[in-house]
Amino acid sequence: MQSAKGFPPVARADARILILGSLPGQRSIAAQQYYAHPRNAFWSIMQELFEIHGAYEDRLLQLLDNKIALWDVLGSSVRPGSLDSSIDLDSARVNDFAAFLDAHRDIRLIAFNGKKAAQMFRRFVASDVVGREVELAFLPSTSPAYAAMPFSGKLVAWRDALQAGEHAMSNGSRR
Repeated sequence: MQSAKGFPPVARADARILILGSLPGQRSIAAQQYYAHPRNAFWSIMQELFEIHGAYEDRLLQLLDNKIALWDVLGSSVRPGSLDSSIDLDSARVNDFAAFLDAHRDIRLIAFNGKKAAQMFRRFVASDVVGREVELAFLPSTSPAYAAMPFSGKLVAWRDALQAGEHAMSNGSRR
């Protein structure tokens, strides 16, 4: 079976929002870029909300400038294909969120890009790792496989959640 390996986090110490996907799909792994599938709405949503655009490296820097971190729940797993439903949970290796959150103490919002990311986080990450001062937002997947909601609906949901995260950013430190 084919194993998928995730990417390191994109984050600075001053990050306030952490966006979590499940695990990179085949196109992302081949390109070595988060959300590389041309029909994935992630970068279009970031452009609409934060005016993030340009080459991949430029987009990452712009995320960082907006105090947004990007990562996945899983560091690796057997995954034959790119659908979240094909992730083999028995082979799943979870990223080290205790260390990440300890190094990024200003995180106020963890936003999940899709149901699978949220489900895996709940299953594999202890609630005490996150702490009470961090809000969790469950967002519609930006994947083209999630076609039940049009781009406009995804954009509204993401805008609402990330604006709430920006509000939380102005309310003191996490610990």
